[in-house]
Amino acid sequence: MLHGIDVSNWQGAVNWAGHAGDGVDFGFAKATEGTGFTDKWFARNWAAMRENWLVCGAYHFAHPKGDAEDQVRHFLDVVDAAGGLRRGDLIALDLEHSGHLPPQRVAAFARRWCHVVNIVTGVRPLIYTFLSFAKKGYCAGLEDYPLWIAAPSHPKGHPVVPPPWDRWAIHQYAHGPIDRNVFRGTRAQLTALGLQPAEDRRSKA
Repeated sequence: MLHGIDVSNWQGAVNWAGHAGDGVDFGFAKATEGTGFTDKWFARNWAAMRENWLVCGAYHFAHPKGDAEDQVRHFLDVVDAAGGLRRGDLIALDLEHSGHLPPQRVAAFARRWCHVVNIVTGVRPLIYTFLSFAKKGYCAGLEDYPLWIAAPSHPKGHPVVPPPWDRWAIHQYAHGPIDRNVFRGTRAQLTALGLQPAEDRRSKA
């Protein structure tokens, strides 16, 4: 399994070179939240992950009460301003708050966000969520998107998989100053979930 970390503004300045030297293979950095928040550390994290040859991931924290397309636009604008997406870069939707909306509304928002991202970039976003949240139906219809499951109470690499999924892609197995993750697969398999040039996508069609 590959080892990764995920960070946001709460971590401040991250020593990406140190993590890479310790065997970290991939990272996710928070880029945006809703339509009005940009993580002030994202551009620095994005550049540093790339400089240290990590598989790069950017994530958006969902506000399901808002407009999905506006949130996609905000997210991609921030990623573009930080240098944009390159081959193998990953995208994730952090889906863990309902905004006091019913499950079907939250799930519809998430499906729309992911669909628009997929249309615009060609990337199928990973869905980051918790077991209890998914079990309430907030992730209905997202089974075609890879699951990034937050399950720190389960042994590394052995999370419980909630419906609608039947397998996991990334397991966040530890919360702390830096959240820890594993990916079940190789670097090539991980980057295959990320951005592929248009000619590559056509050749696989």
